[in-house]
Amino acid sequence: MPEIKATPQLRLVHETDIKDKVVLIRVDHNVVKKGEIKDSSRIEASLGTLFNIISRGGRPILMTHIGRPRDKKTGKINCLPDRSIDPVVAYLEKRLRIKIEIPAFTIHPEIGISTIDSSIQKSIQRLREYKIGAIYLPNVRWFQGEETDGPARTRFARQLANLAGIFVNDAFGSWQPHVSTFDITKFLPSYAGFLLEEEIKNLEKVLNPARPLLAIVAGAKYDTKIGPLKELYQRVDHLILGGIMYNTFLCAKYGVDIAGVPEEDIDLVSELVRLDKEKSKIVELPLLVESEDLGERKEGKTKTIAVKNFRKGDRYKYILDVDPDSFHEKPILDIINSAKTILVNAVMGLAPHFPDGSKSLYKAVDGNSSALKLYGGGDTLQELKNLCPGVYLKGLDNPDCYYFTGGGTVLKALEEGSPFKIKPVERLLKR
Repeated sequence: MPEIKATPQLRLVHETDIKDKVVLIRVDHNVVKKGEIKDSSRIEASLGTLFNIISRGGRPILMTHIGRPRDKKTGKINCLPDRSIDPVVAYLEKRLRIKIEIPAFTIHPEIGISTIDSSIQKSIQRLREYKIGAIYLPNVRWFQGEETDGPARTRFARQLANLAGIFVNDAFGSWQPHVSTFDITKFLPSYAGFLLEEEIKNLEKVLNPARPLLAIVAGAKYDTKIGPLKELYQRVDHLILGGIMYNTFLCAKYGVDIAGVPEEDIDLVSELVRLDKEKSKIVELPLLVESEDLGERKEGKTKTIAVKNFRKGDRYKYILDVDPDSFHEKPILDIINSAKTILVNAVMGLAPHFPDGSKSLYKAVDGNSSALKLYGGGDTLQELKNLCPGVYLKGLDNPDCYYFTGGGTVLKALEEGSPFKIKPVERLLKR
């Protein structure tokens, strides 16, 4: 393992006195889908910070986002019950054995919560008097100013700051500079939580890896990953692509047409194709699963196709998975087994109906017992846990395996060349 370069120092929560102080904590508990918690690992990852703050006499007010309730085109905020933080609060009350109160703010149709009204002061008083153990604000993206600009944004930042004496950011997965991750740091002394600190330490192992470095990345759209993928390509020794991202690459390289791949994305990926002609870092998965339908896997409606048979002008239906035999091919296994660092941010097939490619990938990566393995992203971890529970559990106790809580943040840090250039993290540096 190469020596990790010196990094800027974060202001850390355990370095400051928090006794009897109200502490505003931004966590990433974005784990609710259709009103239920699908994977509690992000909540569990934050418990170290919460236990520390409570045990040292801090009085916590928590906030997280759930989903994307704001329509970017219209600005309308849909405060639907299945995007509330109620399931998270119920889970935390059982884990922490404390009473957590959710303030009942007025929710306006289309604009969400316009203000933090004075009713919260009664909750804060109960918090100070130890009558409750914590306050959890409603879905922070329900507040009108969280993702907008202008007076509403400034007002929301000031209202949040008036609730507490200290701000702690422990939301590694929330890298966007919104009010609850960025603007709030202008008004309160701000610190990193234990999870954020740990994630950044492990990011250094990707930025300064033991080589060869193999990255495995899959995604539904290429256009949202252009910057990170270009930077990642420069850093890796080998790159394996999956999902529509891989389909787009194949369209550009071989001149084929694959259903569901946007023409504009093919134009964007052409630069990567040209670059790879010189450096040959992208490892092609030779066998794919073509489906006549987009959705459930149906008997007689899917077949395996080989990339070696692609000819310019060929048209294919939906390619929804990598055939698991791709990861049994010797050239692919040799690259996986020779890697010293492996970054996995990938679900290879259309979940949940096409799991075979992902399962085969995770088992192949697990077969390399000497590499440092870093898994990134909620979707990746959920698939790993569902498809290969033994591999997932083994990784929890393996010092050479780490599970990032935010795959998008990993890619953003790679794009910037440093986690300390991500705006919410930059605000936590010692000056």
